[in-house]
Amino acid sequence: MEKGIRSAQQVSAGGVVFKKLNSEVQVCLIARRRENRMVWCLPKGHVEKNEALDQAALREIKEETGISGSILSPLNVIQYSFFDSESKKRISKTVHFFLASYVHGNLQDHDDEVEDARWFPIQGALKQIEYPGERETVHKAVQTLERLA
Repeated sequence: MEKGIRSAQQVSAGGVVFKKLNSEVQVCLIARRRENRMVWCLPKGHVEKNEALDQAALREIKEETGISGSILSPLNVIQYSFFDSESKKRISKTVHFFLASYVHGNLQDHDDEVEDARWFPIQGALKQIEYPGERETVHKAVQTLERLA
C-alpha cells in the first residue's frame, strides 16, 4: 500500500440474469456513464449489514435493472482494487456473483444510478462487457447453463 493512502474493504453481490427467447439465451447488462462514455457491466452493489450474499444479489439486480430473478447457483467471486477519489481511499473490493433466471419485471424500472438496462444475446453481452472479471463471470454462466441443459 502506498504511504499515506488509507484503504477500505468493500463486499458486493450481483448476478448474471438470463432468460431464453426462443432457443437463444439472453443476459441482462446495465450501463453506467464513466468519463462521458457508456460502460456495460453486470448488476451488482453493496451488501447491507446482516444481509445474505444471495439476497443482496437479488436486491441489487432488482434495483439496478427493474427485474426480479431467482438464484440458481453461486457463479464466481472476483476481487479488484481501485482508488476512490471521493473518500481518498484505496478500495479493495470483493464481488460475489450468482446465476439467476429471469422471473418478471420491466427493464425500464431501473434506478437512476443506471443509465440503461438491456437484454443481450449471450455472445453479444461478452463483447459489450467492459471488465475482464465480469466477462469471465459470464463465461462461467455459459458453462453452468450448458451443464444444466
